[in-house]
Amino acid sequence: MNTVLLTGGAGYIGSHISRELLKEDYNVIIVDDLSSGRKDFIPSGVEFFEGDFSDTRILEKINSENKPDVVMHMAANISVEESMKNPSLYLQTNLYKSMELLNFMVKKKIRNVVFSSTGMVYSNPKKFPITEEEKTMPSNAYGMTKLMFENALEYYRNMHGINFFSLRYFNASGADKSGLIGECHKPETHLIPLVLDVALGRRKEIKIYGTDYDTKDGTCMRDYIHVLDIAKAHIICSSALINGKKGGFYNVGSGSGHTVREIIEVCREVTGHKIPEAIAPRREGDPPIMVTSHDKISREFGWKPENSDINNIIKTAWEWHKKSN
Repeated sequence: MNTVLLTGGAGYIGSHISRELLKEDYNVIIVDDLSSGRKDFIPSGVEFFEGDFSDTRILEKINSENKPDVVMHMAANISVEESMKNPSLYLQTNLYKSMELLNFMVKKKIRNVVFSSTGMVYSNPKKFPITEEEKTMPSNAYGMTKLMFENALEYYRNMHGINFFSLRYFNASGADKSGLIGECHKPETHLIPLVLDVALGRRKEIKIYGTDYDTKDGTCMRDYIHVLDIAKAHIICSSALINGKKGGFYNVGSGSGHTVREIIEVCREVTGHKIPEAIAPRREGDPPIMVTSHDKISREFGWKPENSDINNIIKTAWEWHKKSN
C-alpha cells in the first residue's frame, strides 16, 4: 500500500482527493492547520495531524512512522484579490513555507510531489484554450507565488532528483456525489458558492465585478472544472510518479469557458431562484478570459473531464450547499 502525505487535506479540494485516494487503496496522511479547512471533511481511515504543513516536528513524526511515497501539496492561500492587497502573506505561505516542505523532502529522500498549481501562472493570452506552451507571466501575486514554486520544483528535480507534477487548473467547482462535502472557504470568494448563497438567502445579491470585458456578454470568462476530475488527475499523476515518471507541467481543465452571467443563469435554472445581481467595478488582477486545454494530460495519461458539464457542476454544488451550514 502506497502512502500519500496530503497537505491541506481538510480543505475543499484536498478533502475530495483524500476520499478518492482511499477508494484506490492508498494510505493517506493529512496535515492541515484548519485555518480554512474543516475537520469534519476528513474521512475515517485517514491519519490527521493538525498544524502547519512546514512544521518539521510534524513532518519528522510522519516520516519516522510511515515514510510517504508521494507528497500532494494542496495547502495554500488562494484569493487573487487578497494576494494583491497582501502579497507578503502569499509569499510566506505559497513560497517560503512550501520551500521548507521541499527541503524536508530532499533531506529525507522523498522523491515525488504532486503540486496544486493554478492556471493563473499564465499571462494574458490571446489564444484559447491555453496550452502548456503559453508564456507564464502572472497578472496577480497569487499566480506569481505559484509560478515561483513551480520554478523551484524544476530546479530541485535537476539538482536533487525530486520528480513532480504541477497541475494547473482554474475554477475548481462542484461537490462530491454523496453531498457530504463541498466547496467551503473562509471567507468565501468563489463565484458558484457565492451565487448559491444568494439563492439560499444567505446573501442579498451577487456582485458582478466588471461588465466591459472583451467577452460575449462583457463579464469575465473562466474554465470550471469539477473537483472530482481534479482529484482523479492528482491520483493518476501520483501513480505515474510511483511508477518512475518524472512528471512536468500539465493543464487540468474542461477546455470550455463560461462567463459570470452564464454561471448566474445556470444557477437560476438549477435552484429555481431569481438571484438578484449588482454591478461592481473591476477587481485588480482579474484577466478577462481564462480557459485551458487538457490535451497534454489526456494524450499522455488518459485523463478526461468526465464530471465537468456545467449543469452537473452546479447541481452537485447545490445539493451540498442546501445541506451546509
